[in-house]
Amino acid sequence: MPRIAYVNGAYVRHSEAAVHVEDRGYQFADGVYEVCEVRHGFIVDLRRHLDRLDRSLTELRMDWPMSRAALIHVIREVLRRNRVRNGLFYLQVTRGVARRDHVFPAEGTPPSVVVTAKRTDAAGIARKNAEGISAITVLENRWDRVDIKSVGLLPNVLARQKAKELGAQEAIFVDADRMVKEGAATNVWIVDGEGTLRTRPAEHGILRGITRTTLMDVAKPLGLKIEERAFSVDEMMAAREVFITAATSICFPVVSIDGKTIGNGHPGSIAQNIREAFFDVAEKTPI
Repeated sequence: MPRIAYVNGAYVRHSEAAVHVEDRGYQFADGVYEVCEVRHGFIVDLRRHLDRLDRSLTELRMDWPMSRAALIHVIREVLRRNRVRNGLFYLQVTRGVARRDHVFPAEGTPPSVVVTAKRTDAAGIARKNAEGISAITVLENRWDRVDIKSVGLLPNVLARQKAKELGAQEAIFVDADRMVKEGAATNVWIVDGEGTLRTRPAEHGILRGITRTTLMDVAKPLGLKIEERAFSVDEMMAAREVFITAATSICFPVVSIDGKTIGNGHPGSIAQNIREAFFDVAEKTPI
């Protein structure tokens, strides 16, 4: 069965899906996106993802491409047509098609919208959860508005490529003072010697991850204490556990950073407990 994508009002074969050469997302990275997990036939945390989409659109002074209800219908239809019950969908909205010019196009130019879906590699995810992953640190070089989920991801791409070339799976941005920011595609957490979870405040130079937010809901019934405060690379390296969170992975334990072992070099129990409890706590929307 061929994959199906939604592009500006039409459901088309994925292999034939295309946008205009003067789409502003293509020429200026003038757009935003969301990625959302699908598990057991349910969309995970859809409301929070669409709330964040609304904020990103507002910050960039962009219009919704359609009503919220209509967009949810499109998402569900793409998932159904691709028979995705465990996987993810990708949603992208740009400022639309217009003659190339840095200023905004004329008022009334319709936004462009694309939705795709795919199954995830369950075996690969299970392996990373069981074995843990490695990461590297890279100096922060992104723009200041990383709170907007923009499609302009070139620094993230370069950081992830560097990680791959060094045999790692994630790159962690750190600032000039060696304070930890976030991963190239994830939020970063540490567990200190007393078992307290720490993550950088979302108001200070990171994206407010949806999985990050839901994890805080998960931690409460598990009796875990959370502190939202910045921490240094040294604190991260000395942590009992380090893990990263994202919609595509939920919670991956990090067992090595810059070639140095974290904790005992094995995935920790706190990350495992959070991952196992996550789906029960998260909001679930049926396809």
